[in-house]
Amino acid sequence: MKPNLLNCTYPELERFCSDLGEAPFRARQLWQWLWQKRERDFGRMTNISKGLRGRLTETAAVLWPEVLQVQASRDGTTKFLLALEDGQRIESVLIPEKDHFTVCLSTQVGCALGCTFCATGQMGLVRNLSMAEILGQILVAQEHVSGLETDVSLRNLVFMGMGEPLLNWENLRRALGAVHDPLGLDFSKRRITVSTVGVPGMLTELGAAGLASLAVSLHAPTQELRARIMPRAARFPLDDLIADLAAYPLQPRQKITIEYVLLGEVNDDLGHARDLVRLLNKVKAKVNLIPFHPSPELPYVAPDSSKVLAFEALLKSKGLPATLRKSKGQDISAACGQLRAEVAANE
Repeated sequence: MKPNLLNCTYPELERFCSDLGEAPFRARQLWQWLWQKRERDFGRMTNISKGLRGRLTETAAVLWPEVLQVQASRDGTTKFLLALEDGQRIESVLIPEKDHFTVCLSTQVGCALGCTFCATGQMGLVRNLSMAEILGQILVAQEHVSGLETDVSLRNLVFMGMGEPLLNWENLRRALGAVHDPLGLDFSKRRITVSTVGVPGMLTELGAAGLASLAVSLHAPTQELRARIMPRAARFPLDDLIADLAAYPLQPRQKITIEYVLLGEVNDDLGHARDLVRLLNKVKAKVNLIPFHPSPELPYVAPDSSKVLAFEALLKSKGLPATLRKSKGQDISAACGQLRAEVAANE
C-alpha cells in the first residue's frame, strides 16, 4: 500500500523527497500543497516538476477520511460521519461561533474510559487514529467552510471528540506539529485545546510540549463521586490530578479549563459546588459548566435550570470563574458526550 503523505512530519517528508533524489525545497513545496492548498492530486501541484509529480503518483498517496454523511443542526452545528481506510468510522463536529468556526476533533475510534454519561465511552476502544486521520478531520472541515457563503473562517481546534487524546499522545504530538507549522495548517497555540480526563505522565508531556491549551474533564469534586460516574478515569486519583494541575506550566493570565457536566441529582447541588471550589483553590482554573442533555442509552436526566444557575452563581461568588455552556447540535446528536459513530468494520 502506498504511504499516505499526510502521515509525514516535515522532517519525514524531507527524507521522503531526498529518497526520490529531490532537493530539500521540494518538501517545502509539497508540504504547502498538502496543508495550505488542501490538494490531493499530485498532477495539480503546478510548481512541482512533471517528473516528480509522476514519481509521487507512483510511490505515494494523499488520503483524507471519506465523508459518508453531513448532518446540519438547527443551530448551525454540522456533524461529519467519516470513514477511514479500514472501514472504521468516526465523527467530528463543526461549531459556528459569532466570528469564527470551531471544530471538535476525534483522536480515537471509540474510547477506553467508559464514562457513564458519554455515548462514545459506551463503544469501548477500537483503535487510535493516525496523524493523517486526526488532521484529515481539519481538512474536511476547512473544505466544508470554504464552500459556505461566509467570510467566517475555521479558527479554533478542540480535541474533545471521540477518544481520550492523551492515550494517543504520540500521534497527537505529531499532528500538533503540522497544526502549528506556519507553512502547514498555521494555527496558534491559543486557538488549540486538548481535553483530557488527566492521564498521569501525559499531562507533563503536554505541558512541556507547549502545543495547546489544556481542558480537563473533571465532572465530580470528590474521588468517590468521580469513581461512580467515571470509574476508569478515577483510577488516576483525584488528589494526584489536582497536584499535576497546580504544577502545570501556564502563560501569564492563562487558566486551565475545567469541564463539568451537570447531571441531574448526581453532581449538581450547592454542596458539590462548594466541594469544587475547595478542590480547585490551588489551581489557576476557570470552570465550563455543561448541563447534561438526556439520551435514551444513558442513565441520567438533565439538571433543573434553577440548580444550574445557583451552581454557577456560587462558583462566581467564591471567586472561581465560571461560564455556562450551551451544548450545541443536540438535535443531530452532536452535543457534548453524544458522539457515537457506527463502526462498519465491526458490523
